[in-house]
Amino acid sequence: MLNRVHHVAVICSDYERSKYFYTSILGLEVVGEQYRAGRDSYKLDLALNGVYVLELFSFPDPPARVSHPEAAGLRHLAFEVDDLVAVATRLSGFGIETEPVRTDETSGKRFTFIADPDGLPIEFYER
Repeated sequence: MLNRVHHVAVICSDYERSKYFYTSILGLEVVGEQYRAGRDSYKLDLALNGVYVLELFSFPDPPARVSHPEAAGLRHLAFEVDDLVAVATRLSGFGIETEPVRTDETSGKRFTFIADPDGLPIEFYER
């Protein structure tokens, strides 16, 4: 019945800051961008390796995330990476600290977390 995840939508509090984070730091590619005057909102469509994966929305005064990260709803956004140390080193160059690297008890794979500009947990999971 289901084929794949089509996209994930994220609402941000500072559109330009989040746009920079997801494109310049994480390296997602802009597929489309539109300002929706009726909603006073931007919508930014982003791709990873040519595959559409993320919608970034801005809305006036969105409420803050309730808790970190155990609020009901989306817990975190995860990206597969080839080299966890290389990713952590690159992020450090932007002043972004990663959590200590942990190992998944089930798969034996290594992973770490950061937070996006609004505190959304982002996981990097080593292939």
